Amino acid sequence: MAIITLTTDFGLKDHFVGVLKGSIYSELPDAKIVDISHNVAPFNIQECAYILKNSYNSFPKGSIHIVGVDSEATQENQHIAILINGHYFISANTGVIGLITSEVKPEKIVEIKIPDPLHGSFPVLSVFVQVACHIARGGTLEVVGKPFNELKDLREFMPRIVDDGKKIIGSVIYIDNYGNVVTNIQKHLFEAYRKGRDFELLVRNHKIKKIHKAYNDIIDYSVEKSKRKGDGDLLALFNSSEYIELAIYKSNLKTVGGAATLLGLDYRDTIIIDFL
Repeated sequence: MAIITLTTDFGLKDHFVGVLKGSIYSELPDAKIVDISHNVAPFNIQECAYILKNSYNSFPKGSIHIVGVDSEATQENQHIAILINGHYFISANTGVIGLITSEVKPEKIVEIKIPDPLHGSFPVLSVFVQVACHIARGGTLEVVGKPFNELKDLREFMPRIVDDGKKIIGSVIYIDNYGNVVTNIQKHLFEAYRKGRDFELLVRNHKIKKIHKAYNDIIDYSVEKSKRKGDGDLLALFNSSEYIELAIYKSNLKTVGGAATLLGLDYRDTIIIDFL
């Protein structure tokens, strides 16, 4: 039985997540359901895409990923099912899939057209669960939809290269549980335009001239302990997903705060890299 994952902005206070799981188990008693996250910020497509893009490949091929963020269907927000790199995604055409597939071409996309769908305010239950269970039983996408080629492409979330490659203008796309700030600038893009040059990463009134590979790389053990950088200091690093991330070393979000609060950064705020 294929794994079915759930990524939503439903939270855990209400009954919605439990209803989804109960409905899947009613259809497929032997189903394997995995929660990726139910704490995506409401309607935050970029945050949802970041979480999914950096998690789906950890699951086996054939896994089915239900995306419950901004899922109501409209004329411009169709319900779609996609096969990408051996994985199935069921979502609304919000742009989240376009962000996930920015570097991977989808193998198949259909607009969902199931008979007698229940139109209401909970399409993840009335539509997405039906499609997921159909696929989990070995069903094909052609049975639940028709070919679709209008996948939304949200270019506004991509970094911009300006000044003949001397500058990258990026933005905040995610703030994690530690208050660390993830930008949309990936390592391969940074290195492609750096070309060995020195650089300055500009954020608010801070300039950072080094990007680390790990958090504790900020500590120079050759320096006297009292003079080292360490707890509470700002650093940049390439995180495990190879995005540039800003962090306060060993910060406590519940006391002193994390990088987001201490730097005054929020979703979509600007980060600039100048190559010198």
